[in-house]
Amino acid sequence: MNTAVIYLAYLVAAVCFVLGIKNMTKPRTAVRGNQISSVGMLIAVVVTLLDQSILSFEWIIAGMVLGGLIGAILAKKVQMTSMPQMVAALNGFGGGASLFVALANYMDPVAATSLVAQISVGATVLIGAVTLSGSFIAFGKLQEIISGKSIAVPGNTLVNGLLAAAAVALVITLVVNPSPAILYSLVAVALLLGILLVLPIGGADMPVVIALLNSYSGIAAATAGFISNNTVLIVSGSLVGASGLILTQIMCKAMNRSLTNVLFGVMAEGGATIDADEVYQGKVKSSSPEEVAMMLETAERVVIVPGFGLAMAQAQHAVRELADVLEGRGTDVKYAIHPVAGRMPGHMNVLLAEAEVPYEQLVEMDAINPQFEQTDVAIVIGANDVTNPMAREDKGSPIYGMPILNVDKARTVVVVKRSLSPGFAGLPNPLFAKDNTLMLFGDGKKAIIDLTSSLNEAD
Repeated sequence: MNTAVIYLAYLVAAVCFVLGIKNMTKPRTAVRGNQISSVGMLIAVVVTLLDQSILSFEWIIAGMVLGGLIGAILAKKVQMTSMPQMVAALNGFGGGASLFVALANYMDPVAATSLVAQISVGATVLIGAVTLSGSFIAFGKLQEIISGKSIAVPGNTLVNGLLAAAAVALVITLVVNPSPAILYSLVAVALLLGILLVLPIGGADMPVVIALLNSYSGIAAATAGFISNNTVLIVSGSLVGASGLILTQIMCKAMNRSLTNVLFGVMAEGGATIDADEVYQGKVKSSSPEEVAMMLETAERVVIVPGFGLAMAQAQHAVRELADVLEGRGTDVKYAIHPVAGRMPGHMNVLLAEAEVPYEQLVEMDAINPQFEQTDVAIVIGANDVTNPMAREDKGSPIYGMPILNVDKARTVVVVKRSLSPGFAGLPNPLFAKDNTLMLFGDGKKAIIDLTSSLNEAD
């Protein structure tokens, strides 16, 4: 192909990636952003295949058919509640793909001969292997194949620091004095580093680690682009890497975490400083769907706060039906979205979008918090740590300083929950014992359906 045509096509693909990411920043345009990005990737793949003058496409076509079939099945079968696991696995596959590209180029005597390419091979092997093993540890935690709690590793920070230093030394050695033994040693050290980085991370911190691993997969793709001298791979990988790091920073701020601690797997250390019995005893008020429905009859403003419990109960459609009934009665309904509610960034947005909740009703934390004082009823469904006042009031709490949804400032708070069990942080929630809080115990979906029925019967 003509060189000018190739680079023009790559430029079009890069523009599609930029526009796609831009559109993905808002729920209303996210689907369109995904479609634009897909078109850009199709252009990039087709042009790359034609540019490389590949004569035999059998294996490529077979891989596309097999991969497309697996992807279609997963898209149809995987529940929205399992989407974090799928994202973690896809991050791992992305890192693994870059890793194998680097290994293949290293083993090809006519490839990766320049200094830039050799350095890129080492960097890609390191980042790709860390992403691969780290992502599948995250998958195991989310899928509960291994414990979702923080798994202590003796001397974790020191061990991770030594492994990182050893990995960098191996990369330098690989460039100066290349040998298969050095390469395989680098792969082993990087895989172990990925495992030890993610093992200490508890379930509450999964939004951060998923965003970070997504960034790693993008960086690995970018460095793989330098190996193969592929411009569009460098551009797309850089975009994913940069956007992932920005998202990681947003998640860290939302959870009051240090990015340095995230990088070395030092997260969510500490335990509950207040006994649950001391917080709850004699103060928790249980309610019923009928009683809550009576309050909602006269409510002018209602804010629904979704959490991971909503996802587990698959209550998003039931919540949308309740909101429709309330709006039919003239009630103003909004949804308060905390950045780390759920197990991955944007988890609640995706769940509510599946239930066709209007995008304009999804309000981010900073915008909704000033509105709680004018809210008649706040309905909290399965959200725990992100509504815990200890983050605002208890300096000895492990979550102190974490921005939360100020639902306790609403006139009445209704908490839909199976029990008084703690959230991922393992802390009691004083919200449940406040004077303006009522507990509606039970399965999230059934409780909301019963509440909707009671509200309809009141008409």
